[in-house]
Amino acid sequence: MKIMRHIILIGLNHNTAPVELREKIAFSDPELKQALLSLKKKQDINEAFILSTCNRVEILAAVSDIQNAIQSIDDFFSEEKNIDFNDIKKFFYIYSDEKAAKHIFMVSAGLDSMILGEPQILGQLKEAYRSAVEQKTSGPILNRLIHKAFFTAKKIRTETGIGSHAVSISYAAVELAKKIFGELKKKTLLLIGAGEMAELAVEHLRGNKLTDIYVANRTFKNGVELAKKFGGRALKLQEVSSALEIVDIVIASTAASQFIISEKEVRNVIRSRRNRPIFFIDIAVPRNIAPGINGIANSYLYDIDDLRGVIKENKNLRNKEAVKAERIVEEAVITYLNWYESLDINQVISSLKSKLDGIGEAELKKTLSSLKHLSEQDIKALSVMTASFINKVLYDPILFLKSAGCKKDKTAYLDFTKKIFHLDNK
Repeated sequence: MKIMRHIILIGLNHNTAPVELREKIAFSDPELKQALLSLKKKQDINEAFILSTCNRVEILAAVSDIQNAIQSIDDFFSEEKNIDFNDIKKFFYIYSDEKAAKHIFMVSAGLDSMILGEPQILGQLKEAYRSAVEQKTSGPILNRLIHKAFFTAKKIRTETGIGSHAVSISYAAVELAKKIFGELKKKTLLLIGAGEMAELAVEHLRGNKLTDIYVANRTFKNGVELAKKFGGRALKLQEVSSALEIVDIVIASTAASQFIISEKEVRNVIRSRRNRPIFFIDIAVPRNIAPGINGIANSYLYDIDDLRGVIKENKNLRNKEAVKAERIVEEAVITYLNWYESLDINQVISSLKSKLDGIGEAELKKTLSSLKHLSEQDIKALSVMTASFINKVLYDPILFLKSAGCKKDKTAYLDFTKKIFHLDNK
């Protein structure tokens, strides 16, 4: 009787390995399917799942023997990536059973991510699971574990604020804009200059259904290309002043050494705007927008230091929420392990009952062969009596195997039960 007793997780991530190594052992989408099939064929690997992203590569497996399975995974990496695993072993972490379950729950909730609470990892986890299901390398043990991870991540999103506080410059800018305008639908944006953070902020803002996007750049040609990327319209820098009359949000990120938007310019347009608020995001260093603008009614300005201050505060809030999230993870681990630990016990109980039922049936058949005079009703009564006798004999052993006392030393008691009743030879 084969009992699957362990879950193991072997992997590395952004905390344990440099990007050069993560790139070497990562699996692309086309590679992943074949890799799953190869892994499943390895000794003592009963079920297999691979999560491969830019920040982590992890193998989760249901196994019969931990040490043999670890060696099998070592060999797998060496063969698949043509690399001596001994040379990179120090970058890997290995978790089993409870720690493996907790880790995958932490990962799914974004609690093990580079940016605490980021939601993208859950989508990546779902894609990886879909591949394992399609290749039939995931079975009842991992299916239950990963579905529980999905459920736990959703619960954490619902019951904590782990994902509601912006912790990137671009996203913080968007969240501040929402506080000022309530909603960003039908608002108009002006991007002055470019830069990675500015472009990311525009991408976030686009998702909120802005009406128009204008792009002004020192080189008009580059402005046209950028405007095309965002589905907007290019302006010349000389047109910025007049554009301030109609736009709601301004993001500035140029290399200019002096202010490109002055306090006077904003004071002049505020009247024509009829007190409609205007929000300035100055991501440039040196600053592009005169700080005195903050003193003008219905004019709001945040520079890079303001945004960093918001992020620092939000990181502290996320860290507080992470404490609540980890409590939810701990509860989920306990629930899963209670189910998981019952599998071996139920399997032994099922085998024990099956063996005694077989013995009872054989002995009843032998007895009835010499009692030809019995009626059908008598035979039925003897069958009921035999089944009842077996159930009563099994009652105390089953009660003990399911008790908390057995779970303290489950393996020893299950091994004893299998040996004394010869269940392994069944």
